Order: sequence, then structure tokens, then C-alpha cells
Amino acid sequence: MSEHARLSISVGPDDHSRGPLDAKLTVVEYGDYQCPYCGQAHPIVERMRTAFADSMRLIFRNLPLVDVHPHAEAAAEIAEAVGEQGKFWEIHDTIYENQHDLSDAALLGYVEQVGADVDKVKSDIADGGPRQRVEADFEGAIRSGANGTPTFFVNGLRYDGSWLYEPFFEYLTQVLES
Repeated sequence: MSEHARLSISVGPDDHSRGPLDAKLTVVEYGDYQCPYCGQAHPIVERMRTAFADSMRLIFRNLPLVDVHPHAEAAAEIAEAVGEQGKFWEIHDTIYENQHDLSDAALLGYVEQVGADVDKVKSDIADGGPRQRVEADFEGAIRSGANGTPTFFVNGLRYDGSWLYEPFFEYLTQVLES
């Protein structure tokens, strides 16, 4: 097996996390809300979470590729602002499920849809906190060797295989059994 890039920023309490804290598999996804490949990977990752429900923890970090996805930064900032209200995964899933429309008006509609406070989201974004979080995720992605989206790290090592269900499932199974 080739040398894998390592996750440069360890998983911590401030990460957006789904699954058991003591899971044997920790999967970190660096994603872009406007990236069509991330959109395709989203239901696959959800299937993985179901398949490995007791043994997998999923972490999501932002890697908006603004040169090719002009709405990615705004979507990431919205997700972070809503995350401050304890509804990160609700907005994360909603944005991916509605990836076809990431206009400012649509994003604010998704904020309402998940039951978050729109005025608080606007205020938090204006204050710059969500942007700082997105920028920190982006820097961590670059330092870790993430060179596109989605990029996955499994137990701290970059996974360079296919993120389609069968090969990714097989890889996670092998890691779990080793």
C-alpha cells in the first residue's frame, strides 16, 4: 500500500461529529457543498453510517473550492452559523439534498426549514465567526494533503480509493478487522 497523507489536525470536541465517540472507525470528510461529487458521495456516506452504525464516527470539515463553486463558501458559512445553534447536521443534509439551488435566498430558506434563527445566522456571518471556522478547515485540509473534494481520512490516514459504496465499504471493513 502506498504512503498515505496524514490528517494534520486531530479530531477534537469542536468537530461536527456523528456516531459513537469511541468508534473504531473515524472517517473525516473534507467536502464542498456545491461539488457534484460531494453531492453523489453524501448518500453513500449515509449508507456507510448505517452499515457501520456502532463502529463508525463521521466528522465533516469544509473545503469550499470557490474557484469552481461560487456558492460553496456561503453554504459552508451558513452551515457553520446554523451549527452554532446545534443544528449542523440538519442544515448539512438539507444543503446536500438541495444542492441544485444554493442561492443566498435558498440558503436562508434552508435555515428556516431546519428551525434555526435566521437573524442570528445573519448576525453571526456578519461577525465573521463562521468564515474563520471555514478558513481553518480549509487550511487543515491543505496541510493534510486534501487535493479535491470529497477527500476522506480513515483513522487519520487519507483514503485514496474509490468512495463508491462497495470499494469504500470493503476498505472500512478491512480497517475495522485489522
